Amino acid sequence: MDVNSVTGILLASVAIIGGQVLEGGHVGSLLQAAAFLIVMGGTVGAVLLQSPVKIFVNGVRMASWVFYPPENSPQNLIKQIINWSHISRKEGLLALELHIPTAKDPFSKKGLQLLADGSTPEKLREVLEIDILALETHQRQSARIWEAAGGYAPTIGILGAVLGLIHVMENLSDPSLLGSGIAVAFVATIYGVGLANLVFLPIANKLKNIIGEHVVMQEMMVDGFVAIANGENPRLIESRLKGYYI
Repeated sequence: MDVNSVTGILLASVAIIGGQVLEGGHVGSLLQAAAFLIVMGGTVGAVLLQSPVKIFVNGVRMASWVFYPPENSPQNLIKQIINWSHISRKEGLLALELHIPTAKDPFSKKGLQLLADGSTPEKLREVLEIDILALETHQRQSARIWEAAGGYAPTIGILGAVLGLIHVMENLSDPSLLGSGIAVAFVATIYGVGLANLVFLPIANKLKNIIGEHVVMQEMMVDGFVAIANGENPRLIESRLKGYYI
């Protein structure tokens, strides 16, 4: 689990709720079902309107990366590439075909298959970079649904505030209904701005960082495969790949 994500959410929640309590307010006053329904329903609807279903569903699934990001270990990847390099130098590129089932992901399996098939370094790089571009584009489009939600939520919150004020104006003759209408008005704004800046936009930026790290790992793998295809010395390959991370 990503400790930073958990710590960030807890810290933000404690700061806001704690500030409310210190000011003499009640936590219950921040809980308004009508305001939450307006903001969340309106935001989800707007995001659905602009996004294909496949992109939307994938974006929601990717939210789990905020707490459980995909494992990216450059050191382990370099060790694996160097091992493949030693095998290819000792037994030939065709021997790598036996190691395809042990590869952890489809991308590395495809690279090993291309090596075993005797693809030229240029063709190997061309094919794998197309895969990287396609996957990165799809993932970034999916991550943008959270960025879009962060843009819509504050506006929907203002819409909820206006609806609450309309409700207040309609019931000026009944003072007992004024409090609930004003509460919905202000809490809707809090929900819109709070969700945008404390949830939606941070998730979008976190996902972008994770996607960027994953792309770097794949580019590292491509360089390793090309070096193996060129028959380069494993030590030279290791030295080059270490330049991808600090």
